[in-house]
Amino acid sequence: MPRRVTPRKIVAPPKFKYYKPVGHNISKSEKIELLYEEYEAIKLADYDMLNHNDAGELMGISRATFARIYEKARKKIALALVEGKILEAKFGNAYFDDDRYECSNCKATFNITENSVKDKCPICNNKNINKIEF
Repeated sequence: MPRRVTPRKIVAPPKFKYYKPVGHNISKSEKIELLYEEYEAIKLADYDMLNHNDAGELMGISRATFARIYEKARKKIALALVEGKILEAKFGNAYFDDDRYECSNCKATFNITENSVKDKCPICNNKNINKIEF
């Protein structure tokens, strides 16, 4: 029986749903799913310039697990760039550092801060929002 996968802590979801090459037709089957935890690993290691040990601590996982997630993310991004495929952000096995909500209309995920409107989506102003349960 395989080991239970520990959810990975992420600060915020990616600010994109898709990255799509421009210039030629791409079918829906030509997309690669980048999980939120893979995005977080790329952000922490390459954007925030953290070492794997510190980044793993922030995500609540070991250095070795972080390294595996990071390498998988790099491979997916390279594949999407080289082969001209769509890169799609997907939730995966993650949980947010704070309470997150999802809009039932545009599917945006967001947290509610003291400066935001508490009963509607900040993207489309839809009032039907749901707390994401983990």
